[in-house]
Amino acid sequence: QVQLVESGGGLVQAGGSLRLSCAASGRPFSRYTMGWFRQFPGKQRELVATITRTYITNYADSVKGRFTISRDNAKTTVYLQMNSLRPEDTAVYYCNFRDSPIDWGQGTQVTVSS
Repeated sequence: QVQLVESGGGLVQAGGSLRLSCAASGRPFSRYTMGWFRQFPGKQRELVATITRTYITNYADSVKGRFTISRDNAKTTVYLQMNSLRPEDTAVYYCNFRDSPIDWGQGTQVTVSS
């Protein structure tokens, strides 16, 4: 069974930092491009960042220079380091396989207070 479990969210003041983790199991993790996504209340889920199997990264314009995606294939985990957080970053954050996604998990709530 393929599983993704997100963690690391929480409440932080504007300007603060959080590090999200996503532990994967059930697939050969190192072969897949992974992505972090977020969903604002009442809005569609949007792509935040991706990292390929060769560690090439891409970011949404809204997070460039503030967020960093990384992966540890030995731990089958993908991370999202979020710095200089803004209230508009408040959302539920999810990870998934970019090109062959599975059912979305619970995600992890990130709340940034002003």
